[in-house]
Amino acid sequence: MEARAIKRHTRSSPRKMRLVVDLIRGKNAQQALNILQFSDKMAASDVVLTLKSAIDNLRAKDSGIDPDSIVVKEIFVDPGPTMKRISPAPMGRAYRIRKRSHHLTIIVSAKQESEQ
Repeated sequence: MEARAIKRHTRSSPRKMRLVVDLIRGKNAQQALNILQFSDKMAASDVVLTLKSAIDNLRAKDSGIDPDSIVVKEIFVDPGPTMKRISPAPMGRAYRIRKRSHHLTIIVSAKQESEQ
């Protein structure tokens, strides 16, 4: 059984978020939360909220699930819409500023007895 949580339109670069996401891919959910708690990246707080939501979604589907058997099955970051802004530059020119966003998707599942 698996459950997912999606956080969309997060105002951060997808490249920065992927650095955090790569730390917890395939890990146990409790271990992943501990790793994120001690991470010094700002993006880790968004991942913690989304991971907790995915865990709660899985528990809502199956209330008798063991919390130690929950693993991060899939986690990925897709680019979201980019806001384009203009900054004044010398000699009447303008530089483009791109404010990027991303969508974070986390899929958690319970380990089966045969997988352990």
